Amino acid sequence: MSRRALVGLAMAAALTVTVAVPATAEEVSAPFPSARFPLGERGLPAKTHKSVGGGIDLYSVATGTANDGYTVTVLMPSGRDYGRRETAEAKAAEVEAAGQTASVQRVVRPAVSDDPSEEIFMVRVGLWPLKDKDKAVKAAKELSDAGVKARADYLGDDGVKTTGPWQMQVLTVDPRRFRGSYAASLGTSVAKRETTSSMAGARKAIAAVNGGFFNIHTSPALRGEPVGISVVGGRLLSEAVPGRSAVVLKGRTARITELTTKMSAISQDGTRLDINGVNRLGTTDELILYTEEYGAKTPANGGAEAVLDASGKVIALRTAGGAVPKGARVLHGAGAAADWLWEHAWEKWSVTVDTKVIDERTGRRVALTPDVSVIGGGVGLIRNGRIKVTAKRDGHDSVNMILRRHPRTLLGVTRSGGLVLATVDGRKPGITVGANMIEAAQLMKWLGAVQAINLDGGGSTAMVVGGKVVNQPSDGGERAVGDALLVLP
Repeated sequence: MSRRALVGLAMAAALTVTVAVPATAEEVSAPFPSARFPLGERGLPAKTHKSVGGGIDLYSVATGTANDGYTVTVLMPSGRDYGRRETAEAKAAEVEAAGQTASVQRVVRPAVSDDPSEEIFMVRVGLWPLKDKDKAVKAAKELSDAGVKARADYLGDDGVKTTGPWQMQVLTVDPRRFRGSYAASLGTSVAKRETTSSMAGARKAIAAVNGGFFNIHTSPALRGEPVGISVVGGRLLSEAVPGRSAVVLKGRTARITELTTKMSAISQDGTRLDINGVNRLGTTDELILYTEEYGAKTPANGGAEAVLDASGKVIALRTAGGAVPKGARVLHGAGAAADWLWEHAWEKWSVTVDTKVIDERTGRRVALTPDVSVIGGGVGLIRNGRIKVTAKRDGHDSVNMILRRHPRTLLGVTRSGGLVLATVDGRKPGITVGANMIEAAQLMKWLGAVQAINLDGGGSTAMVVGGKVVNQPSDGGERAVGDALLVLP
């Protein structure tokens, strides 16, 4: 069955309609696009406006109609919901043998700036309007009971054509009137996750959004660790994934670029060894730097550790596994790196930690002064006013990340140097569908961004204004995350 046919049949679903309302005099004073919404039926969105003060404005945006229903998706042998044509056709035959009627759906994952398009095939069974989700769930169970793994899916999540609806929160900061500053926060420690509202409250932030992705593949006690670069108050707390997008915050300015970090330990005897990471678990032969912000003991893996005071003097050379003393740093080595520490980091010797953060757009070093923070982005969306989705370079070039719709947290910089923070809520069938990567870029261009990146999304998406979460997190409540971007008084 074609996508057009599926959407047509789903018209029986309950509709949620939002209409445009005239702008008030208060709204006219705050910048907001007058152009039609870039997605769906491209009408003028309904919006409400709140002046947060000091050049900061909050808009709640709603538009679109709910025309998507539910279907049953048959899972491939890999466990994914798509595969090659021959795999999909074989699965469709299994469905037919189980007494159900299947259709093979061809879907094209669109091309992005650094990755060509990809053709995939899905196997779908049946179609139900939005209100009949239970019937889709029952049909999926019947197939699974017959030995064909399947699940009920909302068609709005697919990432292909939809009419929405969408719900967004947009925070704009006017550089001509704003007198505060921007900062990053990792909460009480690198290792521990915290909610965006908790981090905002600790700094008495006017507003905040969740930051970059964090490591869900490490020990549960360490999952606050950012995946990519993190700088807080001029201190490098997590190294960059080379060349990935990030936002550099300095005072009341924000700049999007791509960053690389280069670090090394230099013993007073002149020998040097590369430092491979900061505040994360290492692998064999790696040298890892732990700072007092880590918030956990270093790994007890049989390696070696040099404890450095603020001047770089080795105050202890110990077997690996212990706390990072306040005001100190720890160089942790395993394998060959441990051997280097035993030989070149003797007690009372000095070891210099050389740290460089390189801006790949300019080739220059980023000065890590106390007013500088850096948050790693998930995917670059807009560069120099043009949509440029760098999903492959930024490590998110899968069908799920590029094509599927999810809640999104987006950051953009306008031509005048203003900051735009936006959340697109999703995973709420009939209420708001979220956005895929291409749509996220279109939204940020519509909002006036000439540079933009995607931050962590999904259940992590949260915007806090005045101490309250103003969007609708898809988990049903606010999720603890790795870091946050704060707008400070």
